[in-house]
Amino acid sequence: KKGKLRGVESQGMMCSIQELNLTKDDYPHAAEDGIFILQGEPPLGKDIRKVLGINETVIEFEISSNRPDCLSIVGLAREAAVTLGTGFRKPVIELKEEGDDAPAYASVEIKDADLCPRYAARIVKDIKIGPSPRWMRDRLKAAGVRPINNIVDITNYVMLELGQPMHAFDLEYLQEKRIVVRRAGDGEIIKTLDGQERKLDSSMLVIADGNRPVAVAGVMGGENSEVTENTRTILFESANFNGPSVRLTAKKLGLRTEASGRFEKGLDVENVITAVNRAAQLVEELGAGRVCKGIIDCYAKKPEIRTIVLRPDKINALLGTNVSKKEMIDILEALEFTVDEDTMTVTVPSFRPDVEREADIAEEIARFYGYDKIESTLLSGKSSTLGKKSFRQKVEDIVKNTMVSCGLSETYTYSFTSPKVFDKLNLKEDDKLRNAVVVSNPLGEDYSIMRTTTIPDMLDIISLNYSRRVDEARLFELSYVYKPKSIPVSELPEEKEVLTVGMYGNLDFYDLKGVIEELLEALGIKNYDFEREEGCPVFHGGRTALLTINGNKAGVLGEIHPEVSEKFEAPERTYIAVIEVEPLVQNTNLTPEYVQLPRFPAVTRDIAMLVSDDIMVKEIESIIRQRSGKILEGLKLFDVYKGKQVPEGMKSVAYSLTFRAADRTLTDDEVNKAMHKVLEGLKSSLGAQLRE
Repeated sequence: KKGKLRGVESQGMMCSIQELNLTKDDYPHAAEDGIFILQGEPPLGKDIRKVLGINETVIEFEISSNRPDCLSIVGLAREAAVTLGTGFRKPVIELKEEGDDAPAYASVEIKDADLCPRYAARIVKDIKIGPSPRWMRDRLKAAGVRPINNIVDITNYVMLELGQPMHAFDLEYLQEKRIVVRRAGDGEIIKTLDGQERKLDSSMLVIADGNRPVAVAGVMGGENSEVTENTRTILFESANFNGPSVRLTAKKLGLRTEASGRFEKGLDVENVITAVNRAAQLVEELGAGRVCKGIIDCYAKKPEIRTIVLRPDKINALLGTNVSKKEMIDILEALEFTVDEDTMTVTVPSFRPDVEREADIAEEIARFYGYDKIESTLLSGKSSTLGKKSFRQKVEDIVKNTMVSCGLSETYTYSFTSPKVFDKLNLKEDDKLRNAVVVSNPLGEDYSIMRTTTIPDMLDIISLNYSRRVDEARLFELSYVYKPKSIPVSELPEEKEVLTVGMYGNLDFYDLKGVIEELLEALGIKNYDFEREEGCPVFHGGRTALLTINGNKAGVLGEIHPEVSEKFEAPERTYIAVIEVEPLVQNTNLTPEYVQLPRFPAVTRDIAMLVSDDIMVKEIESIIRQRSGKILEGLKLFDVYKGKQVPEGMKSVAYSLTFRAADRTLTDDEVNKAMHKVLEGLKSSLGAQLRE
């Protein structure tokens, strides 16, 4: 493209290979920092990318997490072949092999088959470390992978081509010439290939030799066994690791790699051998070494073969299509599903972990039949009704709106938790809350059971906010707890919806109680009460109340025990309420009641008194209501104080009393008499002292 430089017309530029983002490995004849002289006589004006052969088109795919098989060229080619109807040709792998059998050089032992069901290895001798050929380097760079040397490049190339991460060990540095797949010891240290020392724990899987870890399984290799220019014999690793385990390890170490990103999605256990053989084939093709005979294949745990019954009528009813049985079978077989036409049983290939039920089969058929061929239809049927919210949903809306109006922020937490939280809550060994539903395939130990209480989740959120120097927080969550009906679990657990409220900062128990009272009023619930609760180890004794509605337990609220707060690294004064939603739904009254505006004025009096610290507010209010008679319209607690000017073991309690008569204006004499009765009752029953 012509241009002007300082007023002079220019036909092009003179560049070095560095300025063109090329390397001397790609063009050995080029000077490192001098002008790049093109070989031959390329025509003037031709695009430099075409002259150098670097004008390939790179297509980027966004692969969903449930399709790890498509994180490879082969997986994408399989999908494209079915889409285009061209037929899929699997790569042909042929090896020469020579010398002794691989098992004579090394052994493999798997100590945890759940975390590593299969581990395969091949031995390559007389390694010649050097740069990879131009075609391989170009393909790796196009995929965003930096070429290093022929051996490392082969492992990366196989990962991109087949979707199976691999690793190469220098066999000379594997002590006792052993590979042991085991859990790490707590506090065990490994220096990974990025030069960082990593502290491991027993939840992590490692590849070890006879004495020490040499790789973090599925994440990154160790520096103590890496391939160098002096390497002469290597062991190629191709293994299958448990996805959730790899994900948890990578998360704990803060080390997410291309390999871990693939393993955590769940890879094909049957692809292990194909990958290690392909790596060996590339070694032979590149002349990088001599591949020893045989393969070390430790297959500790074979997965169950998944079969699904295919019902064409059901598939068509689900999709709203009229696809023939033959067409369905053709689509599935093209995708490498095996179909037994006699029993109409579909065997799912091992590389498709996302296909588990008939609906998944229907999805595969719909994808390749064509969504555009599925005709749009209108809903029909006499049973159609206008959509509306159920009564329970209306109650839930009122709960959320009331919480927000009280200044609370909504949170969302996982329904999974760890068994360790029960010890942090100070629960006894025989506490019923410890009976939890165990998750069969958890994301990790921290998510291995279904929660039976929401208090740990709320404390975790409070702890997070507190650690970030948030001075005050008011939070709530509507969620579920899961309580098994029997142990061991033989049926679905009981799911209970609960409201959890958490607070800390410049507030106290009565702020929390006020929020709950505001909610009960919004729901039209009147027959409720708060009773002293001292039997819960999670809460502070004497600062906890039990909420009852119509005499039945509906929840608990109070200050968290200081020991529990300390274990969760939460503020010392943390307040939490857990209220069951079902009693709220059963007792909610959304029918508004008409109340006539008062015709006569009210009289307000305030009263402050000293009472013993162990006297409950409920007792005080009961006496005030009894002694005031019918003219008491309202009673409001507005202050509770302990500290200076208040004797030890005592507290100051202040109320505002509102008096009104429905048929007349009250006189000062009537109100004074009522107040006198109240004070006498408080003094005689509770030993209260009036504060002037």
